[in-house]
Amino acid sequence: MSRRPRRRRRDPRYTPFDFGVSTVMGLFHQDWTHDGDTAPDVVARYLDINPEHRLALAVRRDARILRRLPSPTLEVLWEAAAERLPPIDRLGGGSEWTRTVVDLCDARLAKATVRELRGADAEDGSACLDAVVTEIEQITFLTTEVRSALTDCARHCTPDLALRILLRAMTNVPQASLPAAQYTRLEAIGSAMRYGEYVVDNISFLVEDS
Repeated sequence: MSRRPRRRRRDPRYTPFDFGVSTVMGLFHQDWTHDGDTAPDVVARYLDINPEHRLALAVRRDARILRRLPSPTLEVLWEAAAERLPPIDRLGGGSEWTRTVVDLCDARLAKATVRELRGADAEDGSACLDAVVTEIEQITFLTTEVRSALTDCARHCTPDLALRILLRAMTNVPQASLPAAQYTRLEAIGSAMRYGEYVVDNISFLVEDS
């Protein structure tokens, strides 16, 4: 009796949690100064206490891609996705701060023998561009300025990066709520991008009661 060939499961990303620049944005909560005296100190500590090279590679890739955007757009994204970012002008502006994140990653990886991201970790979500832009446009509790910046990120950086920043920004809006149907769509996009279990799940508390 012949057996049916097993369907190969697509490999997930290296972590079930958020990753890349969106995790760095999440470091800046109301108690961020407990983790460092300055914003660069906080990022450097985060990179140093996590020995997984793919973590630093993912942050560096995102930050490099973000630099395609003009400084004012970067400032909007950083301020929307970080709960309590230091005043952006003290960080040199959006472009300079993003460059600082790249430099910190370069320093972390300088003495490591690492490969570029591969497999699921290298996916950019390009096939999901239209779906990501549609969902951004429907998050009306975000300001027009933030939605415009996110759309620019999706179109000129990657849909993957835009979606992760969107998810992070959504958690910073007081009393925000999300229809269950839209959450389901976001889950489907996350699955298509091979996100881990807890990436989209991080906004599940926003889902409206039925």
